[in-house]
Amino acid sequence: MFNYNPLECLPSSAELPDSNEIPVDNELQILIPSLLLAILGAIWQNRDDWFFGINMGIYYTTSKPAIVPDGFLSLGVERFVGENGRSSYVLWEEDGIAPIVALEIVSQTYNYEYEQKKLDYAELGVLYYVIYAPTRLRRKRQRLEVYRLVEDKYILQAGDKVWMPEVGLGIGRERGTYQGMTREWLYWYNENGNRYSTPEEVLEEQEQQLAQTQQQLQELLIKLQQRGIDPNKL
Repeated sequence: MFNYNPLECLPSSAELPDSNEIPVDNELQILIPSLLLAILGAIWQNRDDWFFGINMGIYYTTSKPAIVPDGFLSLGVERFVGENGRSSYVLWEEDGIAPIVALEIVSQTYNYEYEQKKLDYAELGVLYYVIYAPTRLRRKRQRLEVYRLVEDKYILQAGDKVWMPEVGLGIGRERGTYQGMTREWLYWYNENGNRYSTPEEVLEEQEQQLAQTQQQLQELLIKLQQRGIDPNKL
């Protein structure tokens, strides 16, 4: 008897377009998600149940083109798929697991972040929708807005740092330096509101600790020599 598997009739990620062929409007749309990914790679380096995509197409139905967020986070999926990684994020290849966080960087060119994309992400089932407008002056809207999906509608969460318990992370904004550029960036935070360090900051702290240890060692050697003690004979 013939066994019909509808998943076998759906196109694979290799057969689907891997982008919407629309270039990003500015480099912040790449740099900001890249910083978030770099921090995740450090704090979750021992976990393999997450994936963070940047400017990657998300397919959740064959009747519509891919949604392409500036960044998105999925939990409960494989971090790495094969040697070449994912070309796109296809829900029927990810056990139906939708991203839990989607990020849009509002550029000078308005791209319907507050209308159509809200509807798209709600239909997809994205729990948190993050909109960041780095050039916006604080007037009607905040530069960082975090929405949570409640009964198929996005509800704005209060504050410039928002804890997301289902993710186990908070997201917020503050000034810092990344790849030599000092400006306001988005960062991940712990439950107490403390910002996670970037890989650059971790490396700098390690170098400072090493320099301090070397300095202390040098001072100890000098003291031993002043007392007539040969360290090599200890």
